[in-house]
Amino acid sequence: MKSPSPQLLRALRISLSTTPNLTRFSAIPSIASPCRAISAPGAVLPSARRNNSSTVRPSRMVSRAHAHKPTSRDRGPESQEDTQTDFNALNVLGNIPAPTTAIDACLDSGFHLNNGVKVSNGDGVLLVGGEAFAWRPWKAVEGAENDNAARDSMLNAKGQFELDESVWGLLDLVWPKPDMLILGLGGSMFPLSPETKRHINSLGIRVDILDTRNAAAQFNLLATERGVTEIAAAMIPIGWKARPL
Repeated sequence: MKSPSPQLLRALRISLSTTPNLTRFSAIPSIASPCRAISAPGAVLPSARRNNSSTVRPSRMVSRAHAHKPTSRDRGPESQEDTQTDFNALNVLGNIPAPTTAIDACLDSGFHLNNGVKVSNGDGVLLVGGEAFAWRPWKAVEGAENDNAARDSMLNAKGQFELDESVWGLLDLVWPKPDMLILGLGGSMFPLSPETKRHINSLGIRVDILDTRNAAAQFNLLATERGVTEIAAAMIPIGWKARPL
């Protein structure tokens, strides 16, 4: 194929230079005109219909149907089917007798145990190895004028429950040692001082702090499940409500 001659190139350059710019640009739409002729003049493209906000209808919120409150608690006659669920059969601890040192009642001035023992006169109770002992930890406080002042002094200046190491002498002597000691701190719950917690942990015993009511329920459950040799408790009557020094 031959290259165009210089005369032809010169003639083409002259024709382009004499043609106005508007004429050159106006020729562009004529090229795309066959593509526009595909659709009818009055037709609206789907994309234009979607983009037209005037044709979009807002969705109507449909209120949910609420069930009416029952007018009666009557559920009809009792079912006689043998497939009824017996929830008592699901109690895995139902056939296990409660320990004799389980706490039946917490009083302001003492405790009632499952074996009939009653701890009174404001004494606490120490439950270790299936045995119950009257517990007076405030007696180890030195310099107190009376028992009431000694009871209040079981809280240190930071409001933490702190006792002398001699109070835990029974835990040091018993063998095998319990795995956990549940502390019931009267009608309220106080943080345990780091020194007291460190001493109990040094005996290989974990400690859990609760108010006396919850501590009694926790002891009854864990002692029934794991045994009285694994769980010990030291509780103060719920009538003790100490104030920080």
